[in-house]
Amino acid sequence: MTRALIVVDVQNDFCEGGSLAVPGGAAVAAAITGHIPAAGYDHVVATRDHHIEPGGHFAEHPDFLETWPAHCVVGTGGVELHEALDREPLEAVFDKGEYAAAYSGFEGAADGVPLADWLGERGVDAVDLVGIATDHCVRATALDAVGNGFATRVLLHLTAGVSEGTTDAALEQLRRAGVALEGEVHRP
Repeated sequence: MTRALIVVDVQNDFCEGGSLAVPGGAAVAAAITGHIPAAGYDHVVATRDHHIEPGGHFAEHPDFLETWPAHCVVGTGGVELHEALDREPLEAVFDKGEYAAAYSGFEGAADGVPLADWLGERGVDAVDLVGIATDHCVRATALDAVGNGFATRVLLHLTAGVSEGTTDAALEQLRRAGVALEGEVHRP
């Protein structure tokens, strides 16, 4: 198997101090950095919310399910990958959501190449997912990975979720879809 690590949305706005902070985000960033060197991945990539004008994704009074406060806006520090995440191993960063809500990294592209195509061009057939948030973008990316034919595993100890209820629901959905779940989930 050719295995890739997909680091999902480990960005300043999703870590402590950001506009849509997830508890434990900075610790997850540092833990991912510690995980990568010994894991022996064939490829390592990241995804990133990269909003310009995402329409109804942002709301002045968000419901935190389908609408959110402004976050990861292009031209702000919030869009950048968190400083505790080592960028050196990253071969590509896949930006998503410029003009619409985009939860899955498979909606993103790097230099115009969609994530599924990039992985396929390199013979990847298995992916591990880590990052933020377990119950939103990690969930959506994992479901799309399975849908694109990749053997998919989420390393739960290297993720952070927004809320316990939505995280539990996401984990059940991932199990039903055939995603392997490894480790203990970080509880918000």
